[in-house]
Formats: sequence, structure tokens, C-alpha cells
Amino acid sequence: MTRRTRRFAAMSVVAALALAACGDDDDTADEPADEPTEEPAEEPAEEPAEEPAEEPAEEPAEEPAEEPAEEPAEEPAEGVSLADICPSPVVIQTDWNPEAEHGWIYEMIGDDYEIDTGAVAVRGPLVAGGEETGVDIEIRSGGPAIGFQTVTSQLYSDDSILLGYVYTDEAIQNSAEFPTVAVMAGMEKNPQILFWDPETYPDIESIEDLGEAGVLIRYFGGAAYMDYFTQTGILSADQVDGSYDGTPALFIADQGESAQQGFGSAEPYIYANEVPDWNKPIEYAYINDAGWENYAESIAIKADRLEENRACLEQLVPIIQQSSIDYVTDPAETNSLIIEAVEAFDNGWVYTEGVAEYAVQTMLDDGLLSNGPDSTLGNFDMERVQGLIDIAIPVYESLGQAPKEGLVPEDIVTNEFIDESIGL
Repeated sequence: MTRRTRRFAAMSVVAALALAACGDDDDTADEPADEPTEEPAEEPAEEPAEEPAEEPAEEPAEEPAEEPAEEPAEEPAEGVSLADICPSPVVIQTDWNPEAEHGWIYEMIGDDYEIDTGAVAVRGPLVAGGEETGVDIEIRSGGPAIGFQTVTSQLYSDDSILLGYVYTDEAIQNSAEFPTVAVMAGMEKNPQILFWDPETYPDIESIEDLGEAGVLIRYFGGAAYMDYFTQTGILSADQVDGSYDGTPALFIADQGESAQQGFGSAEPYIYANEVPDWNKPIEYAYINDAGWENYAESIAIKADRLEENRACLEQLVPIIQQSSIDYVTDPAETNSLIIEAVEAFDNGWVYTEGVAEYAVQTMLDDGLLSNGPDSTLGNFDMERVQGLIDIAIPVYESLGQAPKEGLVPEDIVTNEFIDESIGL
């Protein structure tokens, strides 16, 4: 799955802001490396200290001084300890540079963190509700930091990575050769959009409308959702152009005559405020709303590593769920970390406080980061996953990338580790 629009700095005024759009479905992952990671030792349950039985008071002779009740050994706040059950650091591979859409992961980094410009990673103590859990966390950037490879390929080539962002369609695509299982739905709704100029097309309100009007649409080539749109007649093959390079230059050169791929949590703000040669509103529609109902940035593990990390996931996944809520409730400190990391990496990616604030609000307003159909955040709707499997299989087969035969939702996602009481 290709990732986001590239916003590179050392370009012309216009091209200097390559935007946060997302593509879909890169080539399949690299061959898996030999795997074995050591299984964490099971921590024996801590037995409470024996309390002496109360003896009946006889005669008070001399009253002994009252002894304070024996206090149990100190435990981390909320009783959350990942020591001995999770690797340290817990390594999470993202799909792009640091940004607010990843804020709920960066929220788990404690104050004593390190920004590693060589590894393009941020590491520090893994915290839950601000309290340390006994292990460290390392968040690795994707996109240019990994040569624009898929997260799935990274999971299969580097066993130090425990978890990574795997969109549901990517999991379907790679299910035969490089299976992954998502343990939490990072975003309820994929932020990917197609956008257009409302002045040029005042009557267009949806992707279907773009199709009926025959508007030229630029996107990152190889996106499976676009093959779905053209195969089902939502769009026509002669109106889509897979040469989008991540910059606004062609959109501006067309004076709004064309449409383009982007992220609903980024491009509307950027085009209105940070692209000097445009600086006016755009309208957009989500890919999900046209039928390709993808879960975005889901937290996944290699299928053959799930069992050995079960004890870790049982404790870690609820921490990630709560981290999502903590982040969108009060994002300022984590956004500062994200911007600090972007500036330290200095790889051409540009990210501002204004975009970060807009992203958080849009994720909430547009339901990108939200509860599912129930009151739980991060769980999967198995019927929805099955629906995506049904429409994705013909697309991938037509591309010569047949998914696993007989694929069912439980092969690629699980709600086993989700705490149903955690929700927005």
C-alpha cells in the first residue's frame, strides 16, 4: 500500500508543500526473514503476602504498640506492567513521517525520549496514562525512511518490529504469502479522499459525481481502490491518471479543472492556508464513502508471531485504545513532539502546528478516529471486513495478486485483545 503525499521542502514555492495524500497497495512484501524471536518468559502470578490470622484478645496486660498493616509491594499505577511479557523496546513501524494521524501512538512515549535521526525513529519509556509500564517504545517512521516499502514488508524483513500499520486492504492483498493479523483498528475510517475545486465544479458532491462529470483524477498509481472504482463503473478508466507525484503543481496548473487524491485530515487545511498559489477552499469525498470501506492504520502483527506475544497483546492493546482517547482529548504536548521529530529528521517533510490541530479536529468531526457501530474504540466489524474481502478479491485477482483462498475476516483481524469498555 503506498502511503502519503510527499511534502518536500527544497522545491519551488508551490512544490515545496507536497501534501499528505495516501495511495494504496504497493507491490507485495519482501521475502520474510528467518524469524524466531525469543518468547517472553511467563511471569508467575504474584502471590499476596500471608496475613497472620487474628488472634482473639486475651487479657490486656501490656498493650503492644499497634503495628501498621503490611503494605503490598508497590506496583505501577493502574497495575499496568509490561515488563517480562513484552519486548523492550516495543517497536511499532508506521507508514509515513510523524503526523497527527499517528498521534495516538506517539501519545505513549514518556517524557524522557530520544529522537534518533539516523534511524528516523523516536524512542522512550512506554507510558499508560502518563505512568511508565516497565518497557520502552520505539516508533519508526515509514515512507521515505524505509524506501517507500510497505509496512508488511518491514514486518517480514525485521523481527525486531513487533507491530506495524497495515490497512485492511493491504492485509487482504498479502494474505496468501505474507499474512498479518490486525489486533486493533487504528482509524475507524480511512482518511483518503478525492478532492476538487468547488468554484469549478459547484454541483459535485461525491466521487460518483466526479465519475458522471468525467473529471480527470490524479492519484498514486497502484491504488487498489481506483481499480475497484473503474471495474465497477463508479469512474471510467479514461478519466483516471496514476501519475500523481504528491505535489500540488498539476492541480494548480489545471486551475481546478482536475481532481486529486489526498487526506481529509490534511489537504483541506493545507490548500486553503499553506499553498500560496492556491489558498482557497477545496471540497472532498472519502474513498470509504464510495464503497471501499477500509480500516486505516490498523495495528497488526505477523500472523505466526501472535501466539508467542499473546500475553503482551492482552495488556498492550487496551493501553493503545486508551492512548487514542487521551491524544484526541488533549493533543498539544504530543503534537509538539511530532513537530519536533519532523524538524529533527529534516528529510523534506513539512508539518505545522496548524495542520496538526486541523487533523485532530477533523478526525473527530468526520469520524476518522471514533467508536465502531457500538461504544468501543478500536474493534473491527466483521461484516464490514467481509464486505471489503468480497469486493477486494476480484480486484487483486485481476492484478495477479490473488489473496488466500477461502479468506475470512478472522484470518486478518481479531477483537480478542480489545477492551470493550474503552470508547470515546
